[in-house]
Amino acid sequence: MSDAIKHECGIAMIRLRKPAQYYIDKYGTAAFASNRLYVLMQKQINRGQDGAGVANVKIDTKPGTRYISRYRSIEPSAVNFIFDKINRKYKKAKKIGGHDALSDGNWLKENIAFTGEVWLGHLRYGTHGENSIETCHPFLKQNNWRSRNLVMAGNFNMTNVEELFDKLVQLGQHPKEKTDTVTVMEKIGHFLDEENQRIFDKYKHQFSNEQITQVIEDELDMARILRRSCRDFDGGYAMAGIVGNGSAFVVRDPSGIRPAYYYADDEVIVVASEKPAIKSAFNINFNSIKEIQPGHALVINKDGSFAESEIMPAREKKSCSFERIYFSRGTDPNIYQERKNLGKALIPQILKAIDFDLKNTVFSYIPNTAETAFLGMIEGLEDYLAAKRREVFVDGKPHMGDLDELLNFRPRVEKLVSKDVKLRTFITNDEDRDSIVANVYDTTYEVIKPGVDTLVVIDDSIVRGTTLEKSILTTLDKLNPKRIIIVSSAPQIRFPDCYGIDMSKMKEFIAFRAALALIKERKIDYTLEQVHDSCVAHPYSTENFVKGVYSSFTDDEISEKISEIVTNDDIKAEVQVIYQTVDNLHKCCPDHLGDWYFTGDYPTTGGMRVVNRSFVNFMEGKTVRAY
Repeated sequence: MSDAIKHECGIAMIRLRKPAQYYIDKYGTAAFASNRLYVLMQKQINRGQDGAGVANVKIDTKPGTRYISRYRSIEPSAVNFIFDKINRKYKKAKKIGGHDALSDGNWLKENIAFTGEVWLGHLRYGTHGENSIETCHPFLKQNNWRSRNLVMAGNFNMTNVEELFDKLVQLGQHPKEKTDTVTVMEKIGHFLDEENQRIFDKYKHQFSNEQITQVIEDELDMARILRRSCRDFDGGYAMAGIVGNGSAFVVRDPSGIRPAYYYADDEVIVVASEKPAIKSAFNINFNSIKEIQPGHALVINKDGSFAESEIMPAREKKSCSFERIYFSRGTDPNIYQERKNLGKALIPQILKAIDFDLKNTVFSYIPNTAETAFLGMIEGLEDYLAAKRREVFVDGKPHMGDLDELLNFRPRVEKLVSKDVKLRTFITNDEDRDSIVANVYDTTYEVIKPGVDTLVVIDDSIVRGTTLEKSILTTLDKLNPKRIIIVSSAPQIRFPDCYGIDMSKMKEFIAFRAALALIKERKIDYTLEQVHDSCVAHPYSTENFVKGVYSSFTDDEISEKISEIVTNDDIKAEVQVIYQTVDNLHKCCPDHLGDWYFTGDYPTTGGMRVVNRSFVNFMEGKTVRAY
């Protein structure tokens, strides 16, 4: 994606189902789980490069023994930094325990940190606020009773943090922060405490306190805790947690907005945000990896048994389509095919835009995640040419040109745009961004017929249009083409996201800027006031009033205005921007219909409130978060 945006965090969990000695004997290493978790996290590094964290819990340790270990980091290579520290634990074991220490699972568990049965890893993108060690997951809620300790990490944003915070206050708590991460953990922690108390009260006349502690750990009902905790949550989430007794869970929102997958056999239970990570770490077939269903939780008990339990009634599934377009790794076979289909679906629009003149058109892509959509686009062109040949040679339709040329013609494909990896615009302050952006891309010369060729360049998505305006078009224009057509494999982004993507300020969206320009041109400014008045008058409405900003214009009119906005006065070539249609998006990604940033159809009531509040903030000149 040419417009860098921060998004989606990543989670990884491993639960060992055998004693430590089993893995040492079978795999020849005491670091079996640590090594696999490292691969799980590295294979999801695309999901978070602002920080990382790892927590480990040992089951059934003796009193006086540390059983929860945690490392977090915001170093540039945070995952490597953390696992280097963990690996030093194993070196320490050999130093203090002798040559055979690494072969003794029981000794390692008793004496060395990060040798427990349950592992939780997290990769963080800081979409809002500061990026400090304190903001890195996993978070830890500590208590002197093992079954009241809670370790949590997640990929989520809540739209109703204020309401959740108020509920905690009503319960008598005094939360230290008003953030969704802390608020969620404290709410689950509250019901974890209540579950402990419920079981204690049940057995207090039958057992001693010491005996009841063990009973509580064995009978803890995580599904019940989650049902009570999550009923007020409004947002997109895949949240993972470990209780101090070794119980663990991963719970997913009722609309399935955020992804979560798992694999289980008699040795391990594994959870990750992306299927290819599990595939790589454990070398298993893709069809062995299951998706945690919306509104469900994968609950892993202390004894290693597990079940997928309904926590809340599932709603219509609205999995984030941006996962398929851009965020997730394209090595997932389904995602790979979907991205190719997105490129192929654009062929009718592209052919119309170039007046079917393939002879004088060069096709390329903006590196590097758009490459798969580009391959699909080229396949679509090949299919079109094959159909034309069939019409002439099989159906006998007349053809004006040379038949040999028709038989041998191939689309002209070139790598025109190269990205300079040393120039990283996403770490630059907004005021300095433009000067850096202009030099991010370079191009390949002497492959274009000046003043004759049309360039068709595909991108994953165009969010702000900044890089397109400041860099890509300027770079391509140096080739002196007749026309430049930029193709987006995603539809126009019109509305903010509130479920985990860093797209919260409406004024930054190029589609929104285009709508404002059209409103001004047509002198219908009253539209903005009407939308603003509706948003202010009905702050808790479940209707998206902001759709009214776009209602007077067709998709093509918005695209035409975007083309004008991104074309500066120095560009000599004619510029056109083409977007994917929402209908085609749904056809290409039929199981991932979350499209609120394109359509404004948010899957939760909180999302509708957020978009209206975001517009009010824009109209009133406020730059604060809308959630």
